[in-house]
Amino acid sequence: MIAWQMLRFAVGGLAANKVRSALTMLGVLIGVASVILLLAVGNGSSVAVKNSITALGTNSLTVSSSALRGSATAAKKLTVDDAKALATAAASDSPAIKSVAPVVTTTGTALYGNISYQPGSIVGTYPAYFETSNQKVAHGDYFSGDDVLNARKVAVIGSTTAKQLFDTEDPVGKSITIGGTPFTVVGVLQTKGATGFNDPDDVVIAPLPTVQNAFTGFGSLNQILVQASSAETTAEAQSDITRILMGTHAIQDATKVDFRISNQTSLLTARESTTKTFTVLLGAVAAISLLVGGIGITNIMLVTVTERTKEIGIRKALGAPRRVILGQFLAESTLLSVVGAGLGVLAGIVGSHFSIVGIKPVVIPESVLGAFAIAVAIGLFFGSYPANRAASLRPIDALRHE
Repeated sequence: MIAWQMLRFAVGGLAANKVRSALTMLGVLIGVASVILLLAVGNGSSVAVKNSITALGTNSLTVSSSALRGSATAAKKLTVDDAKALATAAASDSPAIKSVAPVVTTTGTALYGNISYQPGSIVGTYPAYFETSNQKVAHGDYFSGDDVLNARKVAVIGSTTAKQLFDTEDPVGKSITIGGTPFTVVGVLQTKGATGFNDPDDVVIAPLPTVQNAFTGFGSLNQILVQASSAETTAEAQSDITRILMGTHAIQDATKVDFRISNQTSLLTARESTTKTFTVLLGAVAAISLLVGGIGITNIMLVTVTERTKEIGIRKALGAPRRVILGQFLAESTLLSVVGAGLGVLAGIVGSHFSIVGIKPVVIPESVLGAFAIAVAIGLFFGSYPANRAASLRPIDALRHE
């Protein structure tokens, strides 16, 4: 039997049970679409994280405390004095350090008129924070060093916070109340865009002393952002930071430091490793649904063989060879998987145009080809047993079947 005849018989066999065939294809469709879409979500998350980190610049360094609770030594946390020591060194004997910004973060509810909204974070810092973290003002201005010295109640807000509190109204010059403390909005930041569950635009940034006085107290810092003078001097700046903080923390042994310094390269490597694992796990979960679709093909083809046992007997009695019967049922199972996989590819690509849990999926071309090829292979593999069973029927037994 030539190929086109075998295909015609396969189409006729599937068309005889349209609903059953459609449901089987739906199982394959869901499996293929899941593989493409979930891998796209994982890849999109990786791309978003990479863009977010690289947006800070290759010369940004983050200093954070590595003090462990319950440790034998009384590890010292980061303080404003540490930041001042780094800033003093930057102005004198450490040209590799360009700027220093101490940071504290907290949360609270912002009020404007009868509107209440809780921003993602409230940041207390110095003006150098904006340049170091690549935060640019779209409207208004930054707060100044004089605002920090006088602990003025002023704030720069992110575009998401501005939208939630003011909608289309101009926020600059307006007063918002956070935790009972009034803040005058002096600027609105440019939109950066959300990266998954994290929205860098949902923020209120105010002078450090103001935030400490109103919310956190004058204790430890969450982190210190340091900007190296250039990407080439990042390693030198990191070495200077280590030397200076070992002095302020009275640490002699470099292996016992109670702080850690992260540059953008190491942070990017760590995040990429995490998102790669996340993507693999998503792909594994999606592959299970593809496997279930293959089992569905086996089930349907076994039912088909049982229903058409008498037909098989007649064809074999008329001289149809074993390979013709085998080929026909393999063609049917493969056709189910090919059509289902093709529709699944289409559904996956269309679905990738929509954001999922705040992540913009980025389709991996290899996943499209791989998912389609695996689906077709699954159709052949899972269809081979029912096809072989049909081809192995003895004509006399098949003709007796009712």
